[in-house]
Parts: sequence; C-alpha cells; structure tokens
Amino acid sequence: MKKHDRHYRDTLESFAHLDYFRRERTGIPEAILAEGKSDEQIAILLERMVEKTGVALATRVAPGSLNNISRRLEKVATITYHESGRVVVAMREGHELPKSGGAVAILAAGTSDVPVAEEARVTAETMGCRVLTFYDVGVAGIHRLVAPLEQIRENDVAAVVAVAGMEGALPTVVRSLVPVPVIGVPTSIGYGYGGKGEAALMTMLQSCAPGLTVVNIDNGFGAGATAALIANRIAQVRKAAQKPARRNKKRV
Repeated sequence: MKKHDRHYRDTLESFAHLDYFRRERTGIPEAILAEGKSDEQIAILLERMVEKTGVALATRVAPGSLNNISRRLEKVATITYHESGRVVVAMREGHELPKSGGAVAILAAGTSDVPVAEEARVTAETMGCRVLTFYDVGVAGIHRLVAPLEQIRENDVAAVVAVAGMEGALPTVVRSLVPVPVIGVPTSIGYGYGGKGEAALMTMLQSCAPGLTVVNIDNGFGAGATAALIANRIAQVRKAAQKPARRNKKRV
C-alpha cells in the first residue's frame, strides 16, 4: 500500500465509519451532515462514498466550503451544489441515479421556508423520486393551495412534505384535503414568543388531522427521505403487481 493511501485510510477511520450499505438495508442512503465538520473531512467522506457507491449526499454545506470540496473531488466526481438547500450531490462519472417511479410533492408555506423544502427535494430526488414543488402557498393566502392540490391528485403523489414556520398551520390544512400521508416540517422561521420553530412544532404535534407525521425543526432531509421511502415502496409494489403471473407447467 502506498504511503498516501495508508494516510488516507487512517485519516478517514480516525473520525468516521461510513455506512456504505445503508440504502440497501434501509432504503435511505447515508448522508453526510456537514455542520461541525472541516472542509477536508467533508471532502474525504464524499470522495470515499462516491468511490464505493457512485453517489454521495452532503447536507448543510456552507457556500464557503464548496471550493475546497470541489478541488479535492474534481478528478473523481461531478459536484452539484444546490445553494438554496445547502446540499451537495457528488456523482461518479457515468453513474446515473435510478428512477424508482415514486412521486412526492413538497410544499413550502413561505419563501423563507424554501431552504428546508429544497433540502427535502434534493434528498427525495437522490432517492429516485419524481418531485413536484409548490412554494409560497401558506395559509395566509389559502387560495394559493387550490392549484397545487389539484396537481397532487392528478400526478398520483404518494406522500406530501409540508414545510412551514410561524404558526405552522399548513401541514394540517393539507392533510385534511389529500388522501396520502403528509410529513410536516416546522422551520425556525418566526419571532418572539414561540419563535425559532417552537410554535410551528407544537402546532403540528397538536394537529387534529390524522395521518400527519412530524419531523424535527428544519429537518428537511428526514422529511424528504421518509416521503421518498413511502413513494418508493408503493412504486415497488405496483411494479410487482403488474408483472404477469408465472403459470405452473404440468409435466407429462
């Protein structure tokens, strides 16, 4: 083993043990949370994931870290930075994301909620889903929900992610109008008493609309992954049901 390679291995194993088979085991790939990590650590983790799996996802990546990450990965992967959601997708040349056939919808109550919604979108797309997005459709102007809800039904969406700050009412309203699971995401948008997402979280947890599931404040990745998991499973079952049944041949 070359000296450089030995150093690389030791450096990686000194701070992380990557779960390369998480997608196969759980349906959700391992994502690298960039917060609290150095640019070098993020780059090393992305590089190793790309080498092993073909694609890697990093969330909460600061714009100032992008150049350092790209410099290390330029020979092994194509880097796509989704600036609004602060998500990096690194992909090995020639690798393509599988299309699951699943469809999810993501709604953001206000423009300030879009970064969390974008984190959910990129996550679901990386998991192979087709994603419909509808932004700035909060309950302050509830008429704006009419067209998105029609499209959600027309496109046979399997799950909906509803992202909202302030009082966080959007997920409850949406769940009362669609026949699929809704995942509520409270965001840290708000001020004064109950600010930083606490009021939105409590509203969603106290929802009177059954079928609404809630993730933690600003957890776009968790919401997007859960919605995609639901959609992918449904798509898988539908594909299996469409396969012609094998006929048992009688031996003569």
